[in-house]
Amino acid sequence: MTASTIKKQDRGLRSEERGEILTPSNSPLSGGEQDSSSSPDKGRPGGVELLTQSSIHNPQSIIRLNTTSEDHHIARMAAVALGLTLLESAIPSPLPGVKPGLANIVTLIVLARYGWRVAAWVSLLRVVAGSLLFGNFLTPGFFLSLSGAVLSLIVLAFARHLPSRWFGPVSHSIYAAFAHITGQMLVVYLWLIPHAGIAYLIPIFATAALVFGTVNGLIAARFMDDKSLLIHENHERHEKFTA
Repeated sequence: MTASTIKKQDRGLRSEERGEILTPSNSPLSGGEQDSSSSPDKGRPGGVELLTQSSIHNPQSIIRLNTTSEDHHIARMAAVALGLTLLESAIPSPLPGVKPGLANIVTLIVLARYGWRVAAWVSLLRVVAGSLLFGNFLTPGFFLSLSGAVLSLIVLAFARHLPSRWFGPVSHSIYAAFAHITGQMLVVYLWLIPHAGIAYLIPIFATAALVFGTVNGLIAARFMDDKSLLIHENHERHEKFTA
């Protein structure tokens, strides 16, 4: 080992002790020359660039979403609907496609309390999240659920304008159930099984829609009545306290 090599190694050790970082382009061992005009320390021998801790930036990217209370409420109601979908999947079905539709209870309550737009968000989020959770996203089962949900929302958009004296949650639930079955049957006939023999299943699906639609509508009406009674009692207590 020559004396010049030993001096260069000692120089590198002293530079590391002072907190200096030698880059490959300006290291004395590489023999490269650094342009004095681009160097932050023009007077340093060998073109050694001094990088302190303050000159090294460590950027952090932060993504902030501006959410509202309505967004939080939609997320909570969609989570409840998704939980009911999980519960429904554990119930054995005598015929594929015949399900109670428990998540429609949440859709009916949201429709009556917060309007059609919020109900549409809750229903569609439930379909997409449920398909991702069950692993059938973009499969025929996903499109069956999506078609039923979309057609049900379209029917509910018109049904909510009917006179509330004769039409309520039960009738809305029955309309939505029939629309859901109709959407699924159209997808099956136009895409999956284009055969006229599926018409023999219409009475079975129609009966299931009538029964489950009535039950779900009664449950939704009961929840809405209990909530209305609770709000009325709280309002009376507030009036008594302020009086």
